[in-house]
Amino acid sequence: MKLKTVKRSFALIILVIGAIVSLVPFVWLIRSSLMTSTEIFEFPPKLLPEKFQWSNYKDIFSIINFGLYLKNTLFIMVPVIIGTIVTCCMCGYGFARLRFPGRNIWFGMILATMMLPGAVTLIPTFLMWSKLDGINTFWPLIVPAFFGGGGFFIFLMRQFFMNIPRELDESALMDGANHFQIFTKILLPLVKPPILVVGFFTFMGVWNDFFGPLIFLNDESKYTLALGLLQLKGSYSSDWNLMMAASAVMVIPAIIIFFIGQRHFIEGISLTGIKG
Repeated sequence: MKLKTVKRSFALIILVIGAIVSLVPFVWLIRSSLMTSTEIFEFPPKLLPEKFQWSNYKDIFSIINFGLYLKNTLFIMVPVIIGTIVTCCMCGYGFARLRFPGRNIWFGMILATMMLPGAVTLIPTFLMWSKLDGINTFWPLIVPAFFGGGGFFIFLMRQFFMNIPRELDESALMDGANHFQIFTKILLPLVKPPILVVGFFTFMGVWNDFFGPLIFLNDESKYTLALGLLQLKGSYSSDWNLMMAASAVMVIPAIIIFFIGQRHFIEGISLTGIKG
């Protein structure tokens, strides 16, 4: 019994140390965002500023067109989240519950797409959207979400659907329901946790996406927040307090959303097995 207690205590200490180490960069970010540029580089470093510089956050809203960039980001994010959730749920249901020729082959091809680096498909994708006059529009950033939303999300939903007893489908079919009704009215309400997981990771992907907007958007009026931060870095690279404040503005919303739905995110990932 004592050995088991010692092992638990040792594991807890390791986890606490790991948590503290992981929190240090975030604490340093928030602390630096409330200092002057001079205080950030003082040695020995201060844990707290002499006077909290809340004006740093106000300044970044006046330096860059934060409202416009936020609107553009949300304009992309909302349809991408909707498209990803709808299509990956449909694909996951199809691969988990329907029988059709070549099902395993198609699913294997979807998994294979997860192994392709983005750089491999970058040039063909750019050329395709160039031929379709999609450069400097939001279409290249939105439309792909309505075609499955990514191999990982399809895999995630498939695994969760496979863990739901098939007796539910059989009972519904005997009562005269079709596959669409089974999907929407019976199974979809049971997969809320993984849907939240997909929504959260999609939000994170769009919110932090820098490469996509950089490649496809040329007009400054269409920039997202990630590109807006790049402008701030170019013009105010020596003002580290402003850079830290802008970075905090980008990080804090994601942290808030995670803590609000933390229980559902963990449940969605933990319940998604590796059956089949």
